[in-house]
Amino acid sequence: MDSPSTAVPINRYVWFFGLAIVGCGVDLWSKAAVFAWLGMPGQNRYFWLLEPYVGFQTSLNQGALFGLGQGYTSLFAIFSVVAAIGILCWLFAFKAAQDLMLTIALGLITGGIFGNLYDRLGIWGQPAVRDFILFQYNHEWVWPNFNIADALLVCGAALMLWHSLTANPEASKPADSSEAGT
Repeated sequence: MDSPSTAVPINRYVWFFGLAIVGCGVDLWSKAAVFAWLGMPGQNRYFWLLEPYVGFQTSLNQGALFGLGQGYTSLFAIFSVVAAIGILCWLFAFKAAQDLMLTIALGLITGGIFGNLYDRLGIWGQPAVRDFILFQYNHEWVWPNFNIADALLVCGAALMLWHSLTANPEASKPADSSEAGT
């Protein structure tokens, strides 16, 4: 049985599953709402928040980041499941969840994984990720459309990078019992 110093605190489960569930829920709700409002891609319907720079336009992505790997939806779905299992094992079986910032970052990433996995599995109707957030500049530079799940993945990855650059590696090591008496 785990000693109190090595057990994962209960609030880490709350943080992780709360962020993952809420993030995934907001992503799926936003996709359903925008696609119901603007329709399927190809109808050339836009809604501009700041014309012509930031707005909404529906698109479908059967690939991964920036549309790479088009047609490999099943492969990316498998990668998503493997990544989610790896995250759960790392956090809770190997106790990485003792670190709150890492728990938050991986909660965001897991929310993004499941939001896009839902789409890749075709549960909504087609095996493609629904994207709708549009950024462009002067119609010349157009960022690939993305969604809330993608934003969660990027924010979680950025938080992990920041954490890796600023974390004190000595603070995460357990105290050596031979040094306790000195």
